[in-house]
Amino acid sequence: MLKGKQIAVIGLVVVLMGLLFSLDIKGLVKEDEHSGEAAGNTEQTTAINLEAVSEAGKQTLSANISQQITELENQLKTADASSKADLQRQLAQKWDDVNIPAPGAFYYEEIAKASNKSEDWLKAGNLFTSAYQATQDSTIQPTLVQKAIGAFQKVLEQQPANLDAKTGLGVAYVSGTPNPMQGIQLLREVVEKDPENINANINLGLFSMKSGQFAKAVNRFKTVIAKDPKPETWLYLAMAYENLGEKENAISAYTKGKELAADPSVDKLVDQKLQELRK
Repeated sequence: MLKGKQIAVIGLVVVLMGLLFSLDIKGLVKEDEHSGEAAGNTEQTTAINLEAVSEAGKQTLSANISQQITELENQLKTADASSKADLQRQLAQKWDDVNIPAPGAFYYEEIAKASNKSEDWLKAGNLFTSAYQATQDSTIQPTLVQKAIGAFQKVLEQQPANLDAKTGLGVAYVSGTPNPMQGIQLLREVVEKDPENINANINLGLFSMKSGQFAKAVNRFKTVIAKDPKPETWLYLAMAYENLGEKENAISAYTKGKELAADPSVDKLVDQKLQELRK
């Protein structure tokens, strides 16, 4: 039975499957991976900070978990320098355990500012990425994207060849800036160095889907599945096949994704797709 983060991931897949073709990625719709015009960024932004995301997050938690976090926050207020980072890591872990990444991202940003270690900046960048991908609030998303960009750039200042940071930076550029093709180029550099890179390939596959390049998406998702056959990737592959008109391949991929997910919400959605494809 799926638990915790796995359920959250499958839930996100269901949302993405419904939204993937209704929401545009700036500058990519009907554009090739290798060319395109950057779109202007006219979104309204809202300043956010650790206190704001923590209070908002605690409102969604049980009283017990919320109290545990508040107690750690109170300890942090009076902590000396030697114990501050440990408490920040504990708080980040608490938020990670309940699948609310934004507070943990801010905590790791503070840890990274103090340590200036590339691994701490990378953790902050990854958490800010999870945060901007999870939020439905378009006014705070640009701030989270910029935080992710800043963190990944710090990693690359120290480790220019770090593929995880380059991938995260590429995804952020595509997802939330007027420079999507700059992000695509970074992701292409990653797969040139590491052709089986899971994160870069999955994101290039999704961006190919958004630009109507479904054959390219199929190749990307098949590369990922060969190395890490997660249910969400099978579902993305099924969508690509469906849009290519390859019904039998789509049915097979949807069925495999459903089997691996073993989640009622996915079952319902996939069963509807299978019924449509078998008509």
